This record gives sequence, structure tokens and C-alpha cells, in this order.
Amino acid sequence: MRRQLQSASMFLRKKCRYGSRKLQFLLLLLMLGFLLLMVTTLNPPPSNQSKDGTFQPVEFNPREGYQMGFAEPQEMLDTQEESQQYYPLDGLSPFISLREDELIAAVVSPAGRRNHSKARKGYRVVKQQSRRPEAKEGDPESQLEPLPLEDGHGAAVGQQPLGLETHGFNEALSERLSLRRELPEVRHPLCLQQEYDSSLPTASVIICFHDEAWSTLLRTVHSIMDTAPKASLKDIILVDDLSQQGPLKSALSEYISKLDGVKLIRSNKRLGVIRGRMLGAARATGDVLVFMDSHCECQKGWLEPLLARLSSNRNSVVSPVIDVIDWKTFQYYHSVGLHRGVFDWKLDFHWEPVPEREEKVRQSPISPIRSPVVAGAVVAMDRHHFQNTGAYDSDMTMWGAENLELSIRTWLCGGSVEIIPCSRVGHVYRSHVPRAFSYDEAIVRNKIRIAETWLGSFKDNFYKHDTVAFLISKAEKPDCSERLQLQKRLGCRNFQWFLSNVYPELSQTEDMPRFSGKLYNTGVGFCADYRPGRATADGSIELSPCSDSPSQHFEYNSMKEIRFGSAPLLCFDVSHGKVVPHNCTKETDNSQQHWDVQENGLIIHVLSGKCIEAVKSEDEEDLFLCVCNKNANQLWQFERSHGVRQR
Repeated sequence: MRRQLQSASMFLRKKCRYGSRKLQFLLLLLMLGFLLLMVTTLNPPPSNQSKDGTFQPVEFNPREGYQMGFAEPQEMLDTQEESQQYYPLDGLSPFISLREDELIAAVVSPAGRRNHSKARKGYRVVKQQSRRPEAKEGDPESQLEPLPLEDGHGAAVGQQPLGLETHGFNEALSERLSLRRELPEVRHPLCLQQEYDSSLPTASVIICFHDEAWSTLLRTVHSIMDTAPKASLKDIILVDDLSQQGPLKSALSEYISKLDGVKLIRSNKRLGVIRGRMLGAARATGDVLVFMDSHCECQKGWLEPLLARLSSNRNSVVSPVIDVIDWKTFQYYHSVGLHRGVFDWKLDFHWEPVPEREEKVRQSPISPIRSPVVAGAVVAMDRHHFQNTGAYDSDMTMWGAENLELSIRTWLCGGSVEIIPCSRVGHVYRSHVPRAFSYDEAIVRNKIRIAETWLGSFKDNFYKHDTVAFLISKAEKPDCSERLQLQKRLGCRNFQWFLSNVYPELSQTEDMPRFSGKLYNTGVGFCADYRPGRATADGSIELSPCSDSPSQHFEYNSMKEIRFGSAPLLCFDVSHGKVVPHNCTKETDNSQQHWDVQENGLIIHVLSGKCIEAVKSEDEEDLFLCVCNKNANQLWQFERSHGVRQR
């Protein structure tokens, strides 16, 4: 019995020792598993989510880049509650206009680390391993020529392009194109003979984007990298204006970290293009700032002519020739003739052929073109000049008309605005402004700030042409005191100088309206309303309940035209006895668009002698020409009279 007890005791001791070792082994396995999980979480590999919800490994394709859908963002964004501090650039004073904005994260490539080794207050610098992509593989609309592209193009006739509603262009086709495609050579032969000094100033290219399509954004970045001289391109700064699309979060950070000299800055609130660009400018280190839209493609040799011009004239604002990339086919169209940027009294931007008087002062076909204003798609200027002359107006919101404010201010305050023919950049002109980017009232308010700051007594012309702006300005007077102080400090000229020396065509009186605003029909009790169609020819003039909608703003001028102010300008015309909108013609015989607005309320078509009458047509009220009989449906009233005498 004693021996049995001893045997049982020895067995239990062995069992306990074995159990203890087994427990220790299990604890060790758990610790190793936990460490492995931590490493995987901190360094997630790129992944692609399939349709069934699983994630599959993804390889980088040097031709297409990362074409995939990514998971939710994995970077932690730092915020700060107190007001943002901005740091002087090379001894310059900070951008005063940026004081209210905040940066919450910055992602830089290895090439940019030497300038950002320490995280500044308000930033978190995310550093990742370097891996540079392999070598790449092999209205102006009136005068455009399509050019063949390496990748081909096209969409099925009648097919609705995918992504059109979200982005205003054919995103599905864009995704099928290479991120690094070859563009056709469209420069003037003399441009190819130009040689540029090796000591050109350096450039920082700033691209602000909000929910931009992955393919167009990265094609813009690669296009810049592939065409700009490395010695001249200091950095590319991407400013993410609070994008919500998944691929533009952690996936974009991962992708950008592999591109030398590209920095990604994220804002923690919606800024808009204007403030977003200034946010990028505050971090730029190049001698020259180049602001570029996020859906562009650069031609070879686009940067050097801009830098060379700014090197010789640092007070200039310069722009390349902006070619058109078709929103539906992504075909590249180049402008055959040279154009300059102009605007009308509604402060709407237009292109027009370079006038003869300007051509005479140019020494050669590739000489700079003096331009009243430049488009906002691509614009370059000396960094110090930009800062010292007021940057962008930070009280402008979102986007729209900032290019006019910059251009007018540059001319009035001692600089010049030019288009450089040897520099060419393609730009995707959207088919329409997507809902996410539609800020009609914001654009009107931006124009009001231009009028109140820079137009002087001529601001009345603007308000006469834009009833909505007039009403807003009366309801909420904008505070332009800071910009007016800037104007005084810089010793700027008045707008009369601009009209006399830069853009005399704007001051022509024939564009002054005699009547403007809503066009009210006494008999029906409704107002004329412009209804746009897919094309200009598809639009219509109908009667709708009167409102403050811009679609009900019309003008009758001393040229006997009834205009709906937009780009391009539309005039009342006649087709099969019906009043329709049509492009305003400038030919000698445009009497089809001539009207006689009489004090008794009749609007008589000069060519036919008939009157505009509101006529019931099915379920709509349309405007027709009928024999004048002064019935109530032929009596009209414009909202405002401006007392301009008829010629």
C-alpha cells in the first residue's frame, strides 16, 4: 500500500510539471501571436478588396499604377484646438490670410524628408519606405484639332459615360488609360529650338483636390514628374481638401510615399480650392509657385518657358496655353490659334482670339501674349511676389473668380499677366459642374468682393448685369477693408487705367443694358425662364413662376439684343415662329436677334414686326411670335430700367 501511494505521488508530480510546461508553451505562443499582430497592424501591406468582401494581394504596375479599391484610412490624423501657427518662408512674414486654417497631417516622400525631419506643430509627418516607379512605357473650342494618343480613346456612341455624374467626365475610360501616356507634340517649331539657362528658378507645383478621380489625379502627378526637369522641380504638393472617397485616404498616402519629391497634406475641414492652394503655398519651398488643377496633363517642355519668363520678370503672373482634354473620350485637342483670357461685365471668364493690336506688339509667334486675365487651371508666379502682393483673397470661398481677382490685382498693382505659347498643358473641361462642386452663391459672392475691391465706380456696371449679385450685396455688405488696405499699401492704379491700357474692349457702351432682371408677363403672371439642354441648341425659353433664380435674369441692351448672360452669351432668337435661345451673333446682318422693347410693354421682333406672346402649348407656357394686338399675354415688364438711351 505504501509503495502504491509513493507511485501515485510521483505520477502527480510529473503530471504537474508537464502541465506547467504546457501552460508556459501556450503563453509563449500567445505572446508571439500578439507581437505578430502588432507588426501587421502597424505596417499593413497594400491590399485589394474583391467583390465578395475579401482582400487580395496587389502588385504595383509601372504602367497603370495601383488600380484598385482600398480599405478605410489607417493613418491617425492629429488635430489642434488652438489657432494654427504658420511659419515664415525664408525670412518672409507668414501668410496672414491663412491664420484661421489648420493642417492635420502631412505625408512626404523620402526626397522631401531633408526639409521635414522634424514634425512642426499642427503636422504629423508620416514616413514610409521609398520605392520609385519603374521607367515609363512607351474657347479655344472654336479652333481645336484632335490628335492621336498612344493609348487610343473613345466610348460607344450613345453610351452614358460612367462617372459622369460624380466627376463630370468619363471616369471609366480614364481608368483604362495609362497613368503615364504619351501626348502628341503640338508646340510651335520655334519652341523646339529654345535653349534655357541652367540657373532657372525652382518650382513648387501645388495641386488642391477634393474627391478627385484616382486616375486623373495621379495622371496629373506623373505627367508633371515625367516632363519637368528634375533640377527645376523642387516638389509637388498635393493638398487633400477633406476628400471622402476611400482610395484617396490610406491608399493615396501609400502611393504618394513611393514618389520622390511629392508631398501630401491633408486638411481637417473643407477649405475650397482658393484656401487649399494657399495652404500648399505655405509649405512650398520653390522659387516659383505653380497652381494646377487635379485633372491636367503636361506637354514636354511646359515648365521651362514659364520659369524663364518669371526669371526675367518676377512681377508677372504667367500661364501656359491651356489645351482641351475631351471629358468623354480623353482625346487631346490643341488650340490651332492663340487665345487670351477676358471677362465680361458679369465677371464671367471667356476665351477670345488675340486681337490684332496685341499681335502687332509681339516680336515672334512664340512671344508672350498679354492677357487681361488668365484661366485658373494652371497659373505660375514668383513665390515672394505672390506673398507680398496679397496671395489669394482668403475671404473668397470654395472656388470661382479667384483667377480674375489675381489677374486684375496684378495689372493694377504694377505687374503683368501673360500667356506663354511655348508652354502647353492639357486640361479636362468637365461636361458640367458636379453637385459636390456646385457653389453658385459662393461664386457670386467672390465676384462681389472683386467688384467692391477693384472695380471702383465701375462696380455699378457689374451690378447692372448681375441682379443676383446686386441683391446679395444689398442684403449683406461684404467686408473688404483688408483688401482695400492692401490696395493702398501697394499703391495700385484704378480700374479706369485697366480699361484704357489693358482691356479697352470691355468699356464699349454697346454692351450696357437698358433693361435687366426678370422679364414678367402681365397676362400669365409668370416670368421668362431659360431652360438649358444637353447642348446650346437644345435649350428653351419658357414661362415659370417668378423667382430669384439666375435662369430668369435677362438683359436688353442698346444693340437691341435680349440676352441671357452666361458663357457663351445667349440671345433671344426665332425658330419656326417660336422664341428660342441662340448664341449671340456678331455678323453685320444679325437682325434675326433684334428686338424693340417699347414702353407700352410690347416686345417687337424687328425683322418680322410681330410681338412676343405667351402661348399655352400642351403643359407648358412658351413664347411665340404673333400679330401685335396688345392683349395681356403680349405685355411684358423688365424688373429694372437703367436709363440707357437707345441708338
